Parts: sequence; C-alpha cells; structure tokens
Amino acid sequence: MKPSLLGWVGAAALLIAADGAAAQGRRPPPRDDLQAFPAPTRGQVRRVIRLQPERDENALRVGVVVGRTMMVDCNRQMLSSTLQERTAEGWGYSYFVVTQVGPAASTMMACPSNTQRRDFVRSADEPLLRYNSRLPLVIYAPADVEVRYRIWRAGAEVTPR
Repeated sequence: MKPSLLGWVGAAALLIAADGAAAQGRRPPPRDDLQAFPAPTRGQVRRVIRLQPERDENALRVGVVVGRTMMVDCNRQMLSSTLQERTAEGWGYSYFVVTQVGPAASTMMACPSNTQRRDFVRSADEPLLRYNSRLPLVIYAPADVEVRYRIWRAGAEVTPR
C-alpha cells in the first residue's frame, strides 16, 4: 500500500511543480509545426492562421479575404485573385497560394474631388475553407497583398416543407 501512496504523492508533486513553472511564465518551447511547409519564395510572405479548438469544428468555416490597402475614391473597387490549394510533398498537408492578383477594377461614377481615402480593397473571390484547429492554416501571398480571415458558424439545420 505504501509504494502506491508514494507514487501518488510523487505524481502530485510533479503536477504541482509543472503548474508552478507555467504560472511563472515558463512554457515548453513551441513545436515547429511549420516544418512541413515550404519556405516562401522571393516576393512572397507566409501567413499562418492558428485556430482555437472548438467543440463542433464541422459547423465552422474559415473565410479567407485577400486584398490591398490603397487609395480609393467614391467608386466601388475590387481585386481579382485566385486561392490555389497545394499539398506539402511528403506530408500530405494542404496549404494555399494566392495567385493572379490583378489590378483593382472600379465602377466609373463621377466622384467629388475630395473623396480620396485609404481603404482595404477586397478580392471578389472569398473562399470558405475547412476549420481545423489541429493544423495551422498556411497561406502564401505576394508581399504587397494582405490576408485577412473571418470565422463562419453554421446555424441550426432546417427541414424544407
């Protein structure tokens, strides 16, 4: 009986010591979960989105928003771009590459002369990607392009009549 009690006391002491180290701000070094993904090429940046674990991740999607901050007037502006899915060789993990970012298209309304402002101009294509908190969502984009994201939640299922 005594050996198991000592084992329990030792395990409790180990947990208390580990909890004390975490409370003092010492954490174990983060694992390198990006080693599976290629390094960005020249002129590209790698954007990494780390998602929080959720109870029902199948009911969630990640909306990827690609764009640039630029000077605009009163016209509606948008960019064209493509988000291509690729696979990390030898690993099988998916990552995404922003390609074919074109110049901004605009409506052609006559604007008052003092309407210039800096604004985020979005791409017309905003894909919804699978939510998976176990792997980072890795997106490669040209250096002059911003990548933003939104989390989409599914509502209750409805049966049609």
